[in-house]
Amino acid sequence: MIIPVLLAGGSGNRLWPLSRELYPKQCINLTDPNQTLIQQTLSRVRRCGIESAPVVVCNNDHRFLIAQQMLEMGIVGTIMLEPAARNTAAAIALAAFEVQQYAPGASLLVLPADHLIEDSERFSDAVSEANVSAQSGALMTFGILPSYPETGYGYIEAAQYGKVSPITAFHEKPDLDTATNYVNAGNYYWNSGMFMFTPKAYLGELKQFQPAVYDAVAKAMAERYTDLDFIRVGAEAFSRAPSISIDNGIMESTTKGSVVPYGGDWSDIGSWQSVYEHAHKDKSGNALMGDIVVEDVQNSLIRSGSRLVTAVGVRDLAIIDTHDALLVMSRESSQAVKTVVNQLKADSRSEIRHHQKVHRPWGSYETVNLGEHYQVKHVKVKPGAKLALQVHRHRAEHWVILEGTANVRIGEHEQILQANESIHINVGDVHTLHNPGDTILDLIEVQTGDRIDENDVIRFSDHYHGEPGGPGEL
Repeated sequence: MIIPVLLAGGSGNRLWPLSRELYPKQCINLTDPNQTLIQQTLSRVRRCGIESAPVVVCNNDHRFLIAQQMLEMGIVGTIMLEPAARNTAAAIALAAFEVQQYAPGASLLVLPADHLIEDSERFSDAVSEANVSAQSGALMTFGILPSYPETGYGYIEAAQYGKVSPITAFHEKPDLDTATNYVNAGNYYWNSGMFMFTPKAYLGELKQFQPAVYDAVAKAMAERYTDLDFIRVGAEAFSRAPSISIDNGIMESTTKGSVVPYGGDWSDIGSWQSVYEHAHKDKSGNALMGDIVVEDVQNSLIRSGSRLVTAVGVRDLAIIDTHDALLVMSRESSQAVKTVVNQLKADSRSEIRHHQKVHRPWGSYETVNLGEHYQVKHVKVKPGAKLALQVHRHRAEHWVILEGTANVRIGEHEQILQANESIHINVGDVHTLHNPGDTILDLIEVQTGDRIDENDVIRFSDHYHGEPGGPGEL
């Protein structure tokens, strides 16, 4: 049996402004208009003939997004939440301890949730080949046959090239001259970050080479409990795990490591340049997505989020437009986006954390207008969704129903509102909102008061276990 383990904890800073801390790249339609990267990964696993329920490891902020992505595909799996970011050695250990309880003899196929592989047949062959060695106790990694001297990837040095081989060494991202030497040497692969082994083999090596990680995760798993559709573990115990990658912590030390070559297409989609390379292009070499009009434009990547974008007389650009941010750069500078992101973080800009349209488990909201003492939001509530019972101390709210049915409770009074009806909530009113219908509840919320921020809320009940519970508090 092969059990897919998807690592879905990243945020993809180099793909800002489309990828945000609360809406990471694995949940975005980057190369396929019909599927996100994590959905493409799940589909690829199924095309390999692997029917076992996947184990997905992600952080708390992304749990509802990940669950929704799986629900859209009709896939039921295990979603494990990392209480803190502790790198891949600890994340994989969570999945290994979990699977060991119900399928100790299975092979874990560990895959980053945000990589792109379209050649499913060749990938399936590599998985089958790796599984033979994994079932014999080996810790397998997948080496990508390098097609050019890439400086953005780590490299795996193999004892033999072109077949399953013991690993001689792992090498960090090289400079161009070193990468060229690696490619010319003939026994180096790109490090894909994909692995395969049994829970017993991985946990045994983890205990030997990273006992602090092993002990912390084991303790955290001893405090394991279920929260809605998610598995949580002991937060304090898990946070004591050293932050170290599986490469540095295990694979560089173990004598059981081997590499299986994969010669098909592969990309970690780690930059806008890589998105451009994998996108469909017109006769001028342009990759266009959205409402776009161009004149005399060549070899450019242009994405429009919600409005018309035009370009005239430019070459080799990436233009990425969203509701609240615009990125314009040379495609060759795509690796430098992270520098801009770091500057925005230093300035505490909200555009780093979330989009203007924010998704919540109950629906979504979008800020339409924002002033010093007021805020206007367009709110959509899913059928059957119920928001937290809450109160605001510094602002009043006015709700106008656009479409659907709202069951509004203020204090002990409940009222049903339909389209074109409205209600006012005074400062200090305890209130909640429920969509009892079978269609989306669409409303406008106007906040006014001395403070318009996310901290002005006291919740008395929360149907989403820590997820912000209503439009008024967001």
